[in-house]
Amino acid sequence: MATASFPPPARVAVFRALMLGDLLCAVPALRALSCAWPAARITLVGLPWARDLVRRLPYLHDFIEFPGAPGLPERVLEGWRWPAFVSAARAQRFDLAIQLHGSGERTNPILEQLGATRTAGFFPAGQTGPDPATWLPWPEHLPEPRRLLALAAHLGAPPRGEHLELPVLPEERQAFAALRRELPIGSPGYACIHPGARLASRRWPPERFALVGDRLARAGFAVVLTGSAEEAPLIAEVRAAMRAPAIELAGRTPLGLLAALVGEARLVVCNDTGISHVAAAQGTPSVVVSCGGDPVRWQPLDVRRHRVLWHAVPCRPCTHEHCPIGHECALGVDAEAVSEQALALVATLEDEHVPA
Repeated sequence: MATASFPPPARVAVFRALMLGDLLCAVPALRALSCAWPAARITLVGLPWARDLVRRLPYLHDFIEFPGAPGLPERVLEGWRWPAFVSAARAQRFDLAIQLHGSGERTNPILEQLGATRTAGFFPAGQTGPDPATWLPWPEHLPEPRRLLALAAHLGAPPRGEHLELPVLPEERQAFAALRRELPIGSPGYACIHPGARLASRRWPPERFALVGDRLARAGFAVVLTGSAEEAPLIAEVRAAMRAPAIELAGRTPLGLLAALVGEARLVVCNDTGISHVAAAQGTPSVVVSCGGDPVRWQPLDVRRHRVLWHAVPCRPCTHEHCPIGHECALGVDAEAVSEQALALVATLEDEHVPA
C-alpha cells in the first residue's frame, strides 16, 4: 500500500456519475477513503438519482449534480447547466478531486474543471499519468470493487472490507412492512425476479425468466416481479408467460423499499444490472445472467452466495443498445440451468446456515 505524500484533505470530490450498480461497487473504496480521512467532507459528483444514495451512506456528506458530457452515455448533456455546475464545484474549493469513473479517457478532462488543488484517479494503460503519487494506470482485469480499492490504497487509504452497503432508512422499513402485509406471501418466503436492465442487449429473454419463475413456484417460492415503472410492460410480459401466479411490483419499490424487499427475499434472479449489487449489499443469494457484460469485472465478489451464468461470445463486452447479431450471449444461457443453479444455491446456503 502506498502512503499518501500529501496532508489529509479536508474537502474531497469523488466523480462517479454512473448508475446504481456502479455506485454500489464503489462503496468499499468510499468507506476506505472516509476511514483514512475521518475529518474530510466528501462530496459525490454524480447523476441526479444518486442524491438518494448520499443521504443513506455515512461515507458521503454532500452532492453535486453532474449535467452530463459528450461521450458519456448515462446522461445527455444539458449544456445550459454546465456553467452552474462548474461554478458550484469550484466554490467548494476542493483539496482533492478523485476520478472513480472509468479509465479516464473521457472523464479526466472533466475532473480538471472542478478546480481542485490536487487530482487523483485512473489514466488509460500505456499512457503517462498526471502524477504518479495520486494516479494509477487503469487495471484491466480486476473486479470493479477491487479496482477502485486499489486506487484508494494508492492514496493511503487501506481497505476496510470488500463488502457492499445499501442501508435502509427507518421510515423505509416501516413502509416495507406495510407493503409486505399486502402481499400474498406465505411462510416459505419469496424469490425476486428482476427481468429489466438499462440496455436491451443486457436483458435475458422474458420468456426464460417466466420459465424460471414457474420452476421456483413449483418449489414453493412466492414469485415477486420487480422493476421500475418504465419496465412495467416487460414485467407484464414475464407475468403473462408464467403459468404460476406472481406478484407484480413494477414502480412500487423506490430504492429503499427495493433494498428492504431484497433483504428479506430468499433469492434474487436477475440480469447483470443494479439489483445484482443490491442483492450483494443485502447478503441475499442471487443468480445473475450476464448478457453482453463483462462478468469478471461485475460479478459479486462472494461467489458462494452469488452465481453468475454467462455464455462466452467474442463480442463481449457489448456497447450496443440492441444486439445486431442475434443476441447469442443471452440465448446461450438455458432457463433450466438458471433454475437448477438457483435451487441448488438456496438449498446449499440454507443447509449450511451461511450468514450474510
